[in-house]
Amino acid sequence: MNDEFNMSMRKFLKQVGVTSQQAIEEAFRKTDGTDGKEYEARVVLTVDGVDLEHIVTGKIKG
Repeated sequence: MNDEFNMSMRKFLKQVGVTSQQAIEEAFRKTDGTDGKEYEARVVLTVDGVDLEHIVTGKIKG
């Protein structure tokens, strides 16, 4: 992989991380989700033109 590819991928992943965190925080504020309960979370990543579907699951404790 070349440097341009690596930089564009890192930039995309940084954007995903930052915007996802903001969306989760806003959703928890709206629903008062800070109750100590665990919430199932899932991210599905697809890339058009490449045979890729990557699923990440986890838990977020409110």
